Amino acid sequence: MLDTTLADQTQAFLDSFGRALEEGDVAAATEMFNEDCYWRDLVSFTWNIKTMEGRDQVRDMLEHQLATVKPTGWSLAEGEVPTEDGGIVTAWISFETDVARGYGLIRLKEGKIWTLLTTMVEIKGHEEPHGENRPLGAKHGAGKHRTTWLEEREAEAKTLGYETQPYCVIIGGGQGGIALGARLRQLGVPTIIVEKNDRPGDSWRKRYKSLCLHDPVWYDHLPYIKFPDNWPVFAPKDKIGDWLEMYTKVMELNYWSKTTAKSASFDEATGEWTVVVDRDGEEVTLHPKQLVMATGMSGKKRMPDFPGMEKFKGVQQHSSEHDGPDKWAGKKVVVVGSNNSAHDICAALWENDADVTMVQRSSTHIVRSDTLMEIGLGDLYSERAVKSGVTTEKADLIFASLPYAILHEFQIPAYAAMKEKDAAFYEGLEKAGFWLDWGDDDSGLFMKYLRRGSGYYIDVGASQLIIDGKIKLKRGQVVEVDETGVILDDGTHLDADLIVYATGYNSMNGWVADLMGQETADRLGKVWGLGSDTTKDPGPWEGEQRNMWKPTQVPNLWMHGGNLHQSRHYSQFLALQLKARMEGVDTPVYGLQEVYHTS
Repeated sequence: MLDTTLADQTQAFLDSFGRALEEGDVAAATEMFNEDCYWRDLVSFTWNIKTMEGRDQVRDMLEHQLATVKPTGWSLAEGEVPTEDGGIVTAWISFETDVARGYGLIRLKEGKIWTLLTTMVEIKGHEEPHGENRPLGAKHGAGKHRTTWLEEREAEAKTLGYETQPYCVIIGGGQGGIALGARLRQLGVPTIIVEKNDRPGDSWRKRYKSLCLHDPVWYDHLPYIKFPDNWPVFAPKDKIGDWLEMYTKVMELNYWSKTTAKSASFDEATGEWTVVVDRDGEEVTLHPKQLVMATGMSGKKRMPDFPGMEKFKGVQQHSSEHDGPDKWAGKKVVVVGSNNSAHDICAALWENDADVTMVQRSSTHIVRSDTLMEIGLGDLYSERAVKSGVTTEKADLIFASLPYAILHEFQIPAYAAMKEKDAAFYEGLEKAGFWLDWGDDDSGLFMKYLRRGSGYYIDVGASQLIIDGKIKLKRGQVVEVDETGVILDDGTHLDADLIVYATGYNSMNGWVADLMGQETADRLGKVWGLGSDTTKDPGPWEGEQRNMWKPTQVPNLWMHGGNLHQSRHYSQFLALQLKARMEGVDTPVYGLQEVYHTS
């Protein structure tokens, strides 16, 4: 009875909210929000990925968008019952706009909206063919000279990019490009994925030997096809590579491997890109309307320029080029860096009998994998979560419903609990001389990832090697490289046969500069970060990931990437934005991001 009453009360609130919106009463609708409120919209109202913070921003968005959005049908989602905890009512909701159907999550505090997530699910008249609307496939009956599925696929592969032009070109065929390509395929958007490697999945296969996923399987599913129930919790790189290759084939993607993008330019008069690629030795010119850079969130490798590097008689590699530990047994290796890649590489080298030293130049946040899964991810992405009804899709929306402005407030106590649980572990690291941090505000790994994309390690064993002294550790700055090794700022000389620079990556707009010129890269601006004014994430506050999955200051240019979770989740909203434009749906963008930082 209590649940029914709460459901009735929540539906009554949604009825009032919907009525105010339908009547165009912006003042009344805004009044239904708390003073301290957050409305995060994924495309449905703003044709953007945008968070409105506070009533003034909510009011401004509605004044600009309400007349064209025309929202209706606010109701509790079918089969979902609101819950109340600590005075907060949480409810799954559905709604419609003039052109789309939406889904969301609302939290009410003291009878008014505290947080609201609205997401676009599908565009009316352009729904994905699935469920009861799935394609028939087989052609029953008889007809002369009918083509088979295989013949139709071969004809498409032969003509697209030559006799007919794709609407969209995705540059980068890793997990991001593949996930987006699958979404666009289901929406009927002609798309070519351009990838320099020989096979889908090579971006994983070609990394260092010990690379594996540090995120659990429930967090990492791709759209449409989930990993099977017997898939390992943490998949090794080659297994992921094979899955991506299989997925690309099964999802029937137009995937151009052995293809390198050489140049791209946009004609604003015609609204068309000219993209020149080298396809396995053949120059091909493509003319898509939309161009997506899916070259990896990490961007171009950041290779240091230490004095004397040219003198070194051994081998120097960036971590992205490291070919594994096999030939370094009995050799001395210096790894410059102390984040995920550095730890993985050091551990693999030690396992293969190298004498390895890690050089730590700045503090690093470390969290043990088991503890992160239990405390940080267990409620959303785990077998326990699945059994309690939290599907991956629900987990994605719950996570998305927490606005970035307050997300750290939820993270701080979680990481405090991790710190307490593993106190002996952290004491051992500090005794070994490791320089630990918990983020600028003690909010831990996720906020570091969202703000700067670096500065952490999810421990899967390397930390104990440091504690035990098996991986040697030196803190300090590299001041010079000479013929035989590395010199630190305290005068220490570290002999080396191999130096691995695990020194990270620059902004994704570096790829744009290479392909389209520095002027276009600067017009786009820095990619990634929230504007939190924390380390490596300069302000002002922006409230969403810079330039990711949404319109940018460069017309018809989109940035897509991130981990497997982000590639899966945000590909839905990027694909819908592209589909709408292909179909001529009006897409008035609210809150197009300004550019504050060019790199």
